Amino acid sequence: MIEIKTAAYHRASFALALGSFLVFCNLYMFQPILPLMAEKFNASAIEVNWLLASSTLTLALTLVPWAVCSEIIGRRKVMMISLFLLPFTGMAMLLTDSLMMLTITRGVMGISLAGFAAVAVAYMAEEFTPKAFMIAVGGYISANSLGGISGRLYGGFVTEYWGLNIAVIGMAILSLFGAILVSRLLPKQQHFTPQKGQFRNHNKRVVGHLKQRELWLAMLIGGLNFALIVNLYTVMGFRLIAPPYSLSISLTSMIFLCYLSGTITAKLSGKWSQLYSPIKGMVLGTTVSAMGMWVAAYDSLYAMLIGLLLIGSGAFFTHSLAYAWVSQKAKTAKATATALYLVHYYVGGSLGGFYLIACWQYGAWNGVLAGGMILYGLIYLLCWRLQGYNSSPLK
Repeated sequence: MIEIKTAAYHRASFALALGSFLVFCNLYMFQPILPLMAEKFNASAIEVNWLLASSTLTLALTLVPWAVCSEIIGRRKVMMISLFLLPFTGMAMLLTDSLMMLTITRGVMGISLAGFAAVAVAYMAEEFTPKAFMIAVGGYISANSLGGISGRLYGGFVTEYWGLNIAVIGMAILSLFGAILVSRLLPKQQHFTPQKGQFRNHNKRVVGHLKQRELWLAMLIGGLNFALIVNLYTVMGFRLIAPPYSLSISLTSMIFLCYLSGTITAKLSGKWSQLYSPIKGMVLGTTVSAMGMWVAAYDSLYAMLIGLLLIGSGAFFTHSLAYAWVSQKAKTAKATATALYLVHYYVGGSLGGFYLIACWQYGAWNGVLAGGMILYGLIYLLCWRLQGYNSSPLK
């Protein structure tokens, strides 16, 4: 097993973080330019949201198949296949000239992204000691947010000043060199045993995970949490581009720097779980995130930025704890369990976009507040139910 503070730990954790960074750069590059795409294709905000939702939905739908594949051929092989597909699916976007075709291509990219996302945490759970795992998973999720921030900033600035084609080509080159580096650094698996007959038995394993209530409830928490964080930022982008603010795409994309607060809290979640109840941490993270949404209601750029910082801090703290919870509590087939968590996570993010954008279109930020509090209330209810199934008392 890989121990903390060893050379193998540093090499493996960096490789996994880099892979995660590349995945989320590619996934979210289009989020800040959705208003620009709406103008380019003369489409509504809900219609153009498919450019983001198509990739997250296909990612969600193919997570479990990738996880099942990893039970047969190994986690590392699946992760490397996934990363090396990214530059090719990225370049395919240059061949499109319509919103529909671009949406389809983004959907294909989601399939490519899913392989790495589905099994990275399972690799860590099998190869790292428990203490090293808890620290490494926090760093891995921090890389998620860093990748998301970087991809959004890159997409916003490069697309506005040099055009979408240059942005796509640059991201493809970065993805190729990053995949090569990960392949050189990531250690071979030492504690993986191939499981035969997975294509025949995976349905039984999926059902088994969903019947384990403490897993399923955490998955639902993850889905609702992600529906809020990613789409509150999307709606804020539309809010800042519209009058009276009328900010440019590049300036608006800088709001995603507020995700840095989530990078910090995701890293801290590993230490929290060693000292306190993860469920209590999920409640705390949800409360901080909800407070951020209300602070952002004030018509002040400073208040909006503070609100986004709080949303990012709380939501990533909750996500890190729920994600690690599922991986640790799964009795068998950990890759399938973590993939199922991510299915809920990304389906929540995809559907939440249409929900919160509709709240924005019909009720402005007051509509977002009303719609958002419904989702926050559901998270609190799920945390309460999760505590009921947890055998240890709330600390």
